[in-house]
Amino acid sequence: MTAPFTGPPAAGPPPGPAIRSTSVVDLNLIRIRLCSNLESPPARSYFTRFAADDAAADFEIRCYDLDRDKVDVEAVRHLVDSTVRAKRFTKGYYRGPYFGDPVYLVTRGRTFHVYGRSLEKLVWPYFIKHILSVHAAENGLLDLKAAGFTLNGDGTLLFGQTGGGKSVFLAQACLGGAQFLSNTHMLVRGVTAHGVPSAMRVRRDACFGELIDRHRLPRHIEEGEYISSPEILFGKPATNSAPVRNIVIVNSRQDTPAGFHQVDPGTALPFLDQFGLGVTTYGLKDDLIAHFGYDVQRYAKHYNTMQKTLAGLCENARCYVSNVDMMDPSARAAVLSDLQ
Repeated sequence: MTAPFTGPPAAGPPPGPAIRSTSVVDLNLIRIRLCSNLESPPARSYFTRFAADDAAADFEIRCYDLDRDKVDVEAVRHLVDSTVRAKRFTKGYYRGPYFGDPVYLVTRGRTFHVYGRSLEKLVWPYFIKHILSVHAAENGLLDLKAAGFTLNGDGTLLFGQTGGGKSVFLAQACLGGAQFLSNTHMLVRGVTAHGVPSAMRVRRDACFGELIDRHRLPRHIEEGEYISSPEILFGKPATNSAPVRNIVIVNSRQDTPAGFHQVDPGTALPFLDQFGLGVTTYGLKDDLIAHFGYDVQRYAKHYNTMQKTLAGLCENARCYVSNVDMMDPSARAAVLSDLQ
């Protein structure tokens, strides 16, 4: 096991205000303690499964909201990590489309001390993804951006571009009898996928509008989004893991021919390499090489292992490309029949 980046050397933890709330988030194969100086931190709404507050955790995130308590930022600034990510945080750039006020990150072992405002913009969009990537690297797992469900105990993983229709495909499959596995992240060992439980965030449209009204879903912290557990949306418990039988690249576009057809693993693999690997999709290459102590050989070895595992996953599954209207009952039934 490679020791994670621990930030600059210092005696003891960095300064911070009192912690007023603690939750241990259960992400199936990993637990994360989420601490805050807020009594009810908004970041908690991203999660649906929790362990006891005193349960053991693999990582800890300590969020200090600077609007709640005054903190001597100058006393923290010189302790900030020297990583690319930490430097970007101080400029208000978080990850991809997520940005905001400057944030100061001080890492101590497996504890992240985070100082800033509206830190919910970082907990799910960055830290959970970073931790899953590190956990996968340390434990021989493959970290994927994928949704998924099971049919008769076998898993189907869904991949696609943002806005490509994964959420609609997943929702309609689960409403059609499939069992929910995950809507965003998977950790894979061999050919077995382990879902990472989280809340589903949906928008009012033809697929989710009726579900929002039927279940009276609460609004989420992001404008225009509603939030729910999959158990409420689909009326049955989620499953934790399943062997992967199918891989579906969801490419729902009105300007391309409709259809659901099987493709060879060599067609699926390049797409999954770019749109499925967590380190690639979420732009975590700088974070991962920092985890390996900036050792190029260790990083390359791990990346090669990820690619080989991904290739094996494609070789052992049936791969499809989908451009179908899953809200059409007959089309949905035909697709689910093919996937059994």
